[in-house]
Amino acid sequence: MDAAFSYSFSAIRGVQANKEYYVAMCPLRIIPKIFLFDEDEIPPEHRAQRILNKSRIPEITNYIVENNHDYVFSSLTASIDGEIEFISFSEDPSSKDLGQLRISLDSRFLINDGQHRRAAIEEALKVSPEIGSETISVVFYHDEGLTKSQQIFSDLNRHAVNTTSSIGILYDHRDKLSLVTKELVTEIPLLKRYTDRERVSLSKNSPKILALNHIFNTNLKLLGKSKGDQISNDDQKFLFEFWEVLTDSIKEWNQVLNKELSPRELRANFIVGHGVFIEAIGVLGRYLREYHQVDWKKYIHKLSDIDWNRENTESWLGRAFNSNGRIQKTNLTIQLTTNKIKNLLGLPLLENEQTIENKFKQGEM
Repeated sequence: MDAAFSYSFSAIRGVQANKEYYVAMCPLRIIPKIFLFDEDEIPPEHRAQRILNKSRIPEITNYIVENNHDYVFSSLTASIDGEIEFISFSEDPSSKDLGQLRISLDSRFLINDGQHRRAAIEEALKVSPEIGSETISVVFYHDEGLTKSQQIFSDLNRHAVNTTSSIGILYDHRDKLSLVTKELVTEIPLLKRYTDRERVSLSKNSPKILALNHIFNTNLKLLGKSKGDQISNDDQKFLFEFWEVLTDSIKEWNQVLNKELSPRELRANFIVGHGVFIEAIGVLGRYLREYHQVDWKKYIHKLSDIDWNRENTESWLGRAFNSNGRIQKTNLTIQLTTNKIKNLLGLPLLENEQTIENKFKQGEM
């Protein structure tokens, strides 16, 4: 192959299933140029599993641009339809798989894994062209006619397991609300002892009361924020005060803390052991912060007088749990649970809350 008419990458050669593949370092500036993106260029039989979710691109782009000193990307995986040649740097057995990968200029490249990263890189280069000389690793598979690309996609994703949102929060050292949530869990005794930092839902035998993502989602509701939004010092102060008052006000939580009640018994018998309750409290807390800035703590303390038992079907059936006794956490059930709590505290419903309540009472949901 004529080197003047080929792409050339320093690469490592490997073997899987008796077939060679190659890992190369590619400058970011060439990623948008060589990988197929326009769906008109991709054969129809390969499009189905590669529909680009364009709403994800700005988030990934911002991640690169805002963290251009410490962003991290995993490898792209791509199929090559065209002539390739691997030239070893040495015939020595210890280094024969280090060499140069040459790919003809008329080859087609199809991303099997990483199309959103590829699109985000293209957008990031428009804002920060200086990152163009930085590199990303690419795993290349030779696939004449791109006939195996769908199977490669399927095989790559078959055993993929997404991390839980709780772990995502635990490992996030950039997002301010994630950091504050972790501080809360570290500093408030009940949360420190009874928060599961990895799972997003708790089994009936879990020794914990809440999952980390429950607390994070509640904080979003308390502040009326979306994930990634900035939070102020006042927001942070409010969150600490709120959780301190709340953990002091839920009698059943303190019974667990004092070993008078087990977490299993709490979940089995009370709605305060479930995410639907705590996120409903987040909605309530935001309302109190806005409409009861002076005396909001008084209403949180009154939560200790409410009957949270699941046998209290008059209050919680159809809201926190369904007719089969199964706890249900959706935006609707969170709001319905909030409505009932406000009613029990003597607080008025907002117009949109009243609309939902009317439909619920009329059996329309």
